[in-house]
Amino acid sequence: MTFLAPGWLYALAIIPVVVALYVLSRRRRARRAAALAAQGLVPTGQGRYVRRHVPFAIFALALALLVVAFARPTATIVTPKRQATVVLAFDVSNSMGATDVKPSRLGAAVTVAKEFVSKQPSSIKIGVVAFGQGSLVVQPPTTSHTEVLQAIDHLSLGGGTSIGSGILTALDAIAGKSLTVNIASLKNDLAPVSVGYYGGSTIVLLSDGEDTSQVDPVLLARVASVAGVHVETIGFGTTAGTTVKIDGFTVATSLVPQTLQAVSKVTGGTYHQADGSAALPDVSKSINLHLAAVKTHTEVTGAFAAAAAILFVIGALLSLAWYGRVV
Repeated sequence: MTFLAPGWLYALAIIPVVVALYVLSRRRRARRAAALAAQGLVPTGQGRYVRRHVPFAIFALALALLVVAFARPTATIVTPKRQATVVLAFDVSNSMGATDVKPSRLGAAVTVAKEFVSKQPSSIKIGVVAFGQGSLVVQPPTTSHTEVLQAIDHLSLGGGTSIGSGILTALDAIAGKSLTVNIASLKNDLAPVSVGYYGGSTIVLLSDGEDTSQVDPVLLARVASVAGVHVETIGFGTTAGTTVKIDGFTVATSLVPQTLQAVSKVTGGTYHQADGSAALPDVSKSINLHLAAVKTHTEVTGAFAAAAAILFVIGALLSLAWYGRVV
């Protein structure tokens, strides 16, 4: 326990003084009672000697608690809280500018993501990752969902697509550090991969599934699985596809659900076909909320003041009931 105004603790020195004054007053009262008893004016052997001091002991304790309350004590309180971390990984490659879904694949992904964020409780940390040929953390996981929505608004298109890079960067965001993964070792054995365990975390991958990199995204999905992270995938676009203008060239593009299905399956997640906000309920249910012990440093002045007030009342009531006075 710490104190915001520790100088008040010096006032505890008054307690021994009060006790000493009480003892002196009791002795004087005892001498007067003995003198009167010798003259036959009061009865002797009134008994219940210990009980006579109970109200004062309660008052003294209440006074000590009141002094501690003035010192503004703080304590670290551990409370269980339902928590989870979700990273929204957006495909911002050029193909996401296709308009086979309105207003565009990326536009639809932004709409779905914003509605998803708005439905989450404040206990969920949400981060944002953007990936094209490379990837970056746009917003580290935070409980400030307003910041998350602002980060989503700043997404822009460009480049090719590396879904694997997006998954790895999303894992970085969850871990809060840059993870080292030897891609070559993933093709044969997962044993060398040790990135830590982040159970209760989910990556929501929003993409059209087209991957133009040399890295199999399923390999990175296996890393996520080892780390205890589910990958929920949401596909944008149509399998019939359309064309999109890239650097003056017309390029055909279509939704590739097989890639997204394989990624989610490896991690125990599910694939969702976006149709407006139809995918939202399923994704929301997939988030693994877990109980975590949260330590908060809290001022507990009120508790000490309340305890002091209760003790003062108890002492007063006992004194009135036993002796007809509040002393």
